[in-house]
Amino acid sequence: MSTDGTCRGCSGRTLLPVLSLGLMPLTDDYPGSADEQEGRYPLDVAFCPDCSLLQILEAPPPEAIFVDYSYYSSVSATLLRHSREHALELIASRGLGPGSLVVEVASNDGYLLRNFVEAGVPVLGIDPARGPAAAAEAIGVPTLQTFFGAESARALRSEGRRADVLIAKNVLAHVPELNGFVEGVATILSETGIAEFEVPYVRDMIDQLEFDTIYHEHLCYFSVTSLRSLFARHGLAVQRVRHLPIHGGSLRITVGRAAEGDESVRRFLDAESAAGITGFGYYRDFADRVSEVCRAVRSKLSELKGAGHRLAGYGAAAKGTILLNAARLGPDILDYVADKSPHKQGRWMPGARIPIVGPERLLQDRPDYVLLLAWNFRNEILMEQQAYLDGGGRFIVPIPWPVVVGEPGHERAIDSPSGRP
Repeated sequence: MSTDGTCRGCSGRTLLPVLSLGLMPLTDDYPGSADEQEGRYPLDVAFCPDCSLLQILEAPPPEAIFVDYSYYSSVSATLLRHSREHALELIASRGLGPGSLVVEVASNDGYLLRNFVEAGVPVLGIDPARGPAAAAEAIGVPTLQTFFGAESARALRSEGRRADVLIAKNVLAHVPELNGFVEGVATILSETGIAEFEVPYVRDMIDQLEFDTIYHEHLCYFSVTSLRSLFARHGLAVQRVRHLPIHGGSLRITVGRAAEGDESVRRFLDAESAAGITGFGYYRDFADRVSEVCRAVRSKLSELKGAGHRLAGYGAAAKGTILLNAARLGPDILDYVADKSPHKQGRWMPGARIPIVGPERLLQDRPDYVLLLAWNFRNEILMEQQAYLDGGGRFIVPIPWPVVVGEPGHERAIDSPSGRP
């Protein structure tokens, strides 16, 4: 689908180009063999000066991405811990109990809602992905296998289901019809209910060069400024904003019908204005910086390969697909990519034609260097792979600028020709 040159948020028609990554495969379309051909789609990013929303211009229909979906949230211990803390906080702060209803949109395999179920709080998960939805049902999390929007929200409301808390973690960026989605949130919320969204923060993405979070699933990249505008169109106000370290830097936004927000909202809005996020100039050199880091990663790995070192990757994540394709890294450079998810093992990295194996492979043949593709779970992975590191293995963390981890006593940054990431 295409935006036809209009903003996904405000329908403005002045979209300014920021970055083109060319034709990219779908990041969750893992081929079953090295010869299987996957589709490729343009991946171009633009900025709307009318509402400050950064967005991609074209994407395939969501059915092509999210129905046969291989991402299972419960694979990550970091994500499980983060989500449990969030659930327990909401139970305490909102006084949730047997008479409440918590709805999660994009509930995946029940990784978050299971915590409410354990506490005796009624829940409803909504997710279109067959495998994760079935996994959620299997652990006692009732799940509707469907896409969420204004129509599905009206249907639920007609059944008497109103959410005291609605949670939407890392889904708002995936929604082609932003306004229909937010209308659905406003429809299903009880009069005193709140919704909490988690989204990757565009400021972290630009400042820390997290370009590999740009892919066809992520249609939009949000600031507090752009979110406030989006929610206001549907009678919802941003009440609180928190910055979280997860996924390379995320926002947790609390919205509701009450118009007054706390001091955190103004603090973020003022900081964004001072940083220039609301203007195109903030994004002007992003494409050049992306090209520079891709060249650095490829140059370093090619140098290591040429010197006879054995190289592999870790984390068959969506961001890994983008980095591998943007930096033109294939099986001539990396022997394989290790990943904990059994749903990905035995398949191949989209576009890059690199096989995906279990993480035990690192200890079996001990490659000299491992490119850490899932860098957002860096600490978790390094702890899990301590035996590999103790045996002399080294990781290369590519974002925001490649550094080598595991050399005795320190990390070593790979020199930047411009002196900046």
